[in-house]
Amino acid sequence: MTTHMDAEEFRRNGHAVIDWIADYWASLERRPVLSLDQPGAVAGRLPSAAPERGEDFDRILADLDAVVMPGVTHWQHPGFFGYFPANVSGPSVLGDLVSSGLGVQGMLWATGPACTEVETVMLDWLADLLDLPARFRSSGTGGGVIQDSASSATLVATLAALHRASKGRWRGDGVEGRYTVYTSTQGHSSIEKAARIAGIGDGNVRPVEVDDRTLAMDPAALRSMLEADIAAGARPALVVATIGTTSTTAVDPIPAIGAICREYGVWLHVDAAYAGASAVCPELRWTHAGLEYADSYCFDPHKWLLTGFDCDAFWVADRAELVEALTVLPEYLRNAASESGAVLDYRDWQVPLGRRFRALKLWFVLRWYGAEGLREHIRGGVEMAAGFAGRVRADDRFEVVAPHPFSLVCFRLRDADGVDGDAASAALLARVNAGGRIYLTHTRVRGAYALRLAVGAPQTRASHVEEAWRLISAEATAVLAG
Repeated sequence: MTTHMDAEEFRRNGHAVIDWIADYWASLERRPVLSLDQPGAVAGRLPSAAPERGEDFDRILADLDAVVMPGVTHWQHPGFFGYFPANVSGPSVLGDLVSSGLGVQGMLWATGPACTEVETVMLDWLADLLDLPARFRSSGTGGGVIQDSASSATLVATLAALHRASKGRWRGDGVEGRYTVYTSTQGHSSIEKAARIAGIGDGNVRPVEVDDRTLAMDPAALRSMLEADIAAGARPALVVATIGTTSTTAVDPIPAIGAICREYGVWLHVDAAYAGASAVCPELRWTHAGLEYADSYCFDPHKWLLTGFDCDAFWVADRAELVEALTVLPEYLRNAASESGAVLDYRDWQVPLGRRFRALKLWFVLRWYGAEGLREHIRGGVEMAAGFAGRVRADDRFEVVAPHPFSLVCFRLRDADGVDGDAASAALLARVNAGGRIYLTHTRVRGAYALRLAVGAPQTRASHVEEAWRLISAEATAVLAG
């Protein structure tokens, strides 16, 4: 006989799990950032088959420590500087817990009215906090929706753009003819993947050259590519501009790109996955200039806005175009509310049918922190990154290799007499990461090997960034000494 966890058992075990998470957060700084496990180690600690009989919850929780934790890379660690942050916070976790407890499947308004309407209002709240153009509000022709990631947002934008460019023919006849997509050479890999999935083919993703100083898309190069492709019989469908590229956080010139897209009738999607959160701060909204040209825009609250993965905020200026591109309506989904036209059915705004109540964690976060708390979090990251960049510049062994308007700094050891900056920087990264106190990643900037330090973990303070610099400086001395 199946034994479900009753309310009292859930209460007792739930308290134990909350205690476990709180203890984990309290112990983060004492842990190595990276797992020391070798490939297959976690799998080797798991039994070869599921248990025949149910087990006591205390034993499950104990195995969480014994089996899982040795294989965890600690993204919330104050020394985690490797990738853009994947923030989580107490309010976010608790909102997710409520969502899981409710178990709502919000594919239609009718299957979860609160799931739909809280989400609509939260996306309007966010649009206000970021001062997005009025056309993205649900009160007009546009509106917002939560996707799982910016990659999915790019895919949905690609499908909507293809729908517009083909005048709807792709829905019934498939992709006929050659459609083209444009992004800078620094654009995210998800743009190529979206083109594959949409049937455009990644061979028709056109990489646009960037300004050598800013590493941002060159509008003149974009115009030249559009004209050449049109002359060759292609149909340009989509331009993806980026606010905060993954490699260096370059900011594409949206006003110039947007004017070109409007001239040629091409859908403009703006990907601000990481850096979009910065627009809660008025002094950083210059990065969003020209957004009135965008047909769609997204950013990830799950990166830098203290909301746990997954939560991408995606807006369109004309929701009718998006719904027309994606809607499929079998008989079993028909209902009176949808037929009335008075509600939103978010199933038509995404690839999957099903939807979690993700807006709850966003609601909890926005209410707990308020606009002031969110601005303080963003400003703290920017300030710590600027302080780190200052230390790099003050050391003539190093150079900062790209602008750093947000909280990412790209830097390297210089080429010098007898020193190959690429080799030395790679050796420095290996030594720094081996210590377990901090974690950095690398990229290539103008062909040169560079280290990336991304500030953003919720527990990171100025003291942790200072510790990171001391370690980097000391290891650089060892590397350069040979």
